[in-house]
Amino acid sequence: MLQLSPEDRHAMASRAFLLARVGHRSEAICAQQQMVRCHPRQASDWFNLAYLLAEDGQDIAAEEAFGKAIAIDPRQDRAWYGLGLLLIRQCRLDEAAAALRSNTALQPMSPFGWYQLARVEMDRQLPDEAHRILHHLRSFEPKVAAQLARELQSSVAGAG
Repeated sequence: MLQLSPEDRHAMASRAFLLARVGHRSEAICAQQQMVRCHPRQASDWFNLAYLLAEDGQDIAAEEAFGKAIAIDPRQDRAWYGLGLLLIRQCRLDEAAAALRSNTALQPMSPFGWYQLARVEMDRQLPDEAHRILHHLRSFEPKVAAQLARELQSSVAGAG
């Protein structure tokens, strides 16, 4: 299909996905880079590239790709979440907290952003904020809240 229509977005997406799925990360990244060159206004394509780059440890390029996804579609919650995780990995906690706040504003009932944000707040020495998030999580995701409570408790015990 790609030979007949080299700029077909769906064919390109399938190719990049399959390459990543079988563990050919470098080739998947190249395929996804080709995709964003051909379709530069697709936020989801930039997100997919950012995800692959982050998995490959190419943090600077991943951050740039997440930024492009967000610039195209600021309501793309998963790009904010991915950026937050990347910034956590780089120990850029203030920026990570801001990205995760954007994620949770867009996805208020998804526990993932809240969970990560609470952990960041603990790392930023803001336990009251982390516990406020825990209380919020208990209202709609008690299992995740229970796990977070255990982690927050061990964080406090480890610091003391």
